Amino acid sequence: MAILGYRIRSLRHLLLLLVSVVILLIWGTAAALSYRQARHEVQELMDDQMAQSAALILAQATHNPAHLVDLATETALLLGALKQQNILPLEFSISQGDGSILVRSSHGPAAGHPPELGYANIDHEGERWRSLIMATPDDRYRIQVAQSIRLRNEEALEIATKTVLPLALFIPVLLGLVYWSVRRGLRPLDDLAAQVATRSSDNLQGLDDNRAPLEAKPLVTALNRLLRRLGETLANERRFTADAAHELRTPLAAVKIHAQVALASHDEAQRHALHQVVSGTERATRLVEQLLRLARLDPLARLPDPRPIDLSSLAKALVEQARQLAPERHDDVQIDTPAEKILVDGNADLLELAVRNLLDNALRYSTPGTQVSVFAGIDHGSAVCGVRDNGPGVAATELPRIIERFYRGRNTTAEGSGLGLAIVRRIAELHGARLEVENLSAGGFLARLRWPAASY
Repeated sequence: MAILGYRIRSLRHLLLLLVSVVILLIWGTAAALSYRQARHEVQELMDDQMAQSAALILAQATHNPAHLVDLATETALLLGALKQQNILPLEFSISQGDGSILVRSSHGPAAGHPPELGYANIDHEGERWRSLIMATPDDRYRIQVAQSIRLRNEEALEIATKTVLPLALFIPVLLGLVYWSVRRGLRPLDDLAAQVATRSSDNLQGLDDNRAPLEAKPLVTALNRLLRRLGETLANERRFTADAAHELRTPLAAVKIHAQVALASHDEAQRHALHQVVSGTERATRLVEQLLRLARLDPLARLPDPRPIDLSSLAKALVEQARQLAPERHDDVQIDTPAEKILVDGNADLLELAVRNLLDNALRYSTPGTQVSVFAGIDHGSAVCGVRDNGPGVAATELPRIIERFYRGRNTTAEGSGLGLAIVRRIAELHGARLEVENLSAGGFLARLRWPAASY
């Protein structure tokens, strides 16, 4: 959603922004109305104070006419002529009914009083003043009191501001409470996101919608339908993989057995053809096995049962197996591991499959006499395990592509499916490691799994 030219992607931020804007608008409106009302009340209060002061002065003048001469001096402190704090200067003048001035303050109106009684705004000493005229019942004495409107406005502004300012001080507290409330109110969505984050191909159970807010229930229902369809699809895929494995192995095994039986004959041409059948069957069987392994590994989001694995022991066991299966290359296969254990969290069967693929590739694509070494150790703080040889290596242009599926290289003559390194890379990803392949500077080729430094 775009607001004022900015695109907001977070629902939490959007709610906070909208609620904050509404609160500030309401506060601004309330503050303006409160200020206007407070200023009006202050003006009325000052008018009342003027009336009270005028009545007191007029009463004193009526009951003590002899003291009129000293009246201005005696009332100076009360009327604020000394400009004490929080007291507005109040000027006055007392006259007789005919308009002659009897006494006035230092800045009191000097002209005769107009006939109208009550409040009025007048021009006095170059500015606007608020004036009040009162008279005795017999109209013998009249008094006019006046205050500067400028000073009255300043005082009213100060008092009104003090009335409205506390509201502004609560705004940060209110916004903080709104932020906390929005976070607390959206917590069910965070919990829902956490539930979704824990789902994988191994856990496709439906989300719990009992604690989901009413607005999120349609989303939870849609996600549960999606998870159910995804689970059915993966189950069908696994079932298809298992059925395909069974259906493909059986005829391939039958073809191989019949071919081996026919090899017992003495016809050389027939024997050669059958040798080709057996060889092709073995290649097809190996390809099917590799495809099935990839089909099982691809849906996995994490290791099924990670446990501490000793890479040194794993490397030694694979070397012994290779020497037994290929006795003609017994001396070509070497082991290079430290005496101490090198432990990583992983799945023993998958790691054994990965390193065996690396070893099989090294033996298949090298000539007899090429030294092939299975190693494990610590390299620059990282656990590593892999295979290296002193053969011709791989063409530099083909090195980045040899881990791609079904890529076997242009000049490769050995049998293979082009899936071995792809399987190793997938196993490395499941273990949080990476597959590294490179040509050695002294000659030869190296392929290894490297774990992050903090994972062993």
